[in-house]
Amino acid sequence: MREAHTLEIRDYFRILRKGWVLIVVCVCVGVAVASIVSITAVPKYQAFSKVFVSIQSAGTVADLSQGSSFAQNQVKSYADIVATPVVLQPVIDSLGLQTTASELATRVSASIASGTVVVEIDVSDGSPTRAADIANSLSTSFENVVSKIVPVDAQGVSPVKITVLQQAMVPSEPYSPSTKVNIPLGAVIGLVLGLILAVVTQTLDTRIRSEHDIEQITDAPILGAVAFDPKASTRPLVVHDHPRSPRAESFRTLRTNLQFIGSGNARRSFVVTSSIPGEGKSTSAVNLAIVAASAGTRVVLIDADLRKPKVADYLGLEGGAGLTDVLVGRANVDDVLQRWGVHDLFVLPAGRIPPNPSELLGSNSMIALIGELENRYDLVIFDAPPLLPVTDAAILSIHTGGALVMVAAGRAHRGQLKGSILALKNVGSKVAGIVLTMMPVKGPDAYGSGKYGYGYGYAYGYGYGYDGEEKNGESRKSRRLRQNENRQEEQREIERKGSTSRM
Repeated sequence: MREAHTLEIRDYFRILRKGWVLIVVCVCVGVAVASIVSITAVPKYQAFSKVFVSIQSAGTVADLSQGSSFAQNQVKSYADIVATPVVLQPVIDSLGLQTTASELATRVSASIASGTVVVEIDVSDGSPTRAADIANSLSTSFENVVSKIVPVDAQGVSPVKITVLQQAMVPSEPYSPSTKVNIPLGAVIGLVLGLILAVVTQTLDTRIRSEHDIEQITDAPILGAVAFDPKASTRPLVVHDHPRSPRAESFRTLRTNLQFIGSGNARRSFVVTSSIPGEGKSTSAVNLAIVAASAGTRVVLIDADLRKPKVADYLGLEGGAGLTDVLVGRANVDDVLQRWGVHDLFVLPAGRIPPNPSELLGSNSMIALIGELENRYDLVIFDAPPLLPVTDAAILSIHTGGALVMVAAGRAHRGQLKGSILALKNVGSKVAGIVLTMMPVKGPDAYGSGKYGYGYGYAYGYGYGYDGEEKNGESRKSRRLRQNENRQEEQREIERKGSTSRM
């Protein structure tokens, strides 16, 4: 049994296909949030001025070169004082700004191009005119402060000269918010978030959705996949009522694959079970028995679900007497076996529900009955309860060729399937095969998209569902009545032939 569940490259493609709606939603949300922020944010304008820092010298060319090098070395220190209170406070006073030097410093910056002595003063503000006024005033204040803090020479002249190269212009457009930047950025953030959520959702989702999920849990062979039918509860006998539907074809595939299971083993009996209720085990057992019998195989179907039997109801048979009567010695098996249809399909209903199902299914009488039925029939199918709630199926499968575990896609969890396989292993039984049921008909995990499905059925014109009542105007109720009449007529024909042969 495999324990690890790792994501492979094909898993990521499946995640993209399955989670594309979530990804698109996240992208749209990102764009919407970016748009709202861009619309509601207070616009900010940026103005900048430039000043040139030089060393005053009337000496030789060598003196000028040394002065230029000195200015480049010192200009960084000069630029750092632009955002200090000594420079900012005169600007506040001259313009009458209602702010403090520390608050204004957050909206002022000074930068120097590498290898130059040009200082660029940037100012951001909610008013374009005020931004330009502050930038120009800062140039003047910067010049005054530098001339005061730099020592003068013998002639009383400051060796550093600040020259305004460019006056700040009133900006025509705000620099923030930038719609051209915010919206693409919001889309990218939404895309990344959507991908992360899709991967996390897939990683945390423990439900089994495809054969790949099963392969991560067990090495047991996957015998087939059965498409989901929303009307399965009203038409469980799909291979009989709609033999050309893709769902009926999937049971034929299961029948064919089952022939290769244990080909060297004389035991041709199997227990059809599942991990939890509602995974389609009973309908699968019934349809598998019908398609096997239609291929010329002598089949006996036993309803071994002694807690909630359904086989007799599905097949329209009398279920008052059956398996429990045989096991307790009230009847012989031939007395309660009922033939169904025109082929060699015999059904042994559950009979009355006993108080001790597990004990009966594990009794010597049950073991003897299994051996007798295997000698008389080519294929013996037991419909047993789910593995996790009760131990009936595990006990019964010990004395058969193994268990056929039905796994409902999107309903059963990996932990539940692991528990079922462990329950069989603990009693010394084996998993003869896994069958995926309730496979979706659309999406990346759709029936026919894997290597065990028959997706071609949809292209042949008969379509899944086979809703003949809409095509020919026959109501669903009338159709069911007609189907029941056909079954009763078949039963009467069988009984008539049996009476004729005895005469």
